[in-house]
Amino acid sequence: MTRFSGKSVIVTGSSNGIGRATAVLFARYGAQVTITGRDAERLEVTKQKMLKAGSLPENINVVVADLTDSEGQDRIVQSTLDKFGKIDVLVNNAGASIFDGTMNTDQSIDLYERIFRLNFQAVVEMVKKTKEHLIKTRGEIVNVSSTVAGPQALPMAPYYASSKAALNQYTRCVAIDLIQYGVRVNSVSPGLVSSGFMGAIGMSKEIQEKFESFMESKKECIPGGVIGKPEDIAKLIVFLSDRKRSSYIIGQSIVADGGSTLVSGMHAHDLKDILGL
Repeated sequence: MTRFSGKSVIVTGSSNGIGRATAVLFARYGAQVTITGRDAERLEVTKQKMLKAGSLPENINVVVADLTDSEGQDRIVQSTLDKFGKIDVLVNNAGASIFDGTMNTDQSIDLYERIFRLNFQAVVEMVKKTKEHLIKTRGEIVNVSSTVAGPQALPMAPYYASSKAALNQYTRCVAIDLIQYGVRVNSVSPGLVSSGFMGAIGMSKEIQEKFESFMESKKECIPGGVIGKPEDIAKLIVFLSDRKRSSYIIGQSIVADGGSTLVSGMHAHDLKDILGL
């Protein structure tokens, strides 16, 4: 028996990046996994990677659905129950920073509504729709937030940053509510991660590589000197989903960012250089 044998897991946004890496890792540990997203071809890639990791075909449930649509959410939940009979873990990974060519306070209200609909409201709805099933299994919820939630500002994309800050507070509130029923709720806050995220906002592969190279080379950006990989975050999600290994962690947002959020302007420079020593 492996680590998650007999456990039923939903991973939203699992057609790429962190969601795909998380689904593959759960598969490696023997879980029954529902993978979901809007792109059937990308979900098939995820499925094949899960099979290669050792998953049995009957332990994979593929649902093509729009998470911002109520019927899509219902299909994800019901198909999981129909195939696996229960829900032990909900990973709310789906999210995006949507760009329409505007930045800062020039961003439109329409953009605000689209971003909050996916990054925040969809999470709220999925929690409400799985709550009774997670109570039955004394299960786990892991939300995927971001270091852009603050306290540092992200003025170019205020709606995205605000949606993640809202998600962090929601995580704390729901954690206190549901722990009385035995359900643990936590979140992870990744920093910069090399995934499909930047491509989704319009960056070409060449621009992404240039951006990542710059960030890795600047200690004021990533002290660790390395862009995170989806697998780095997936390991943390799986850890928080494992009651045996993380039972005393409740309502926390665990940061994984290579040290980025620890750096202030003064730390970015060598004191000996500043003093001419």
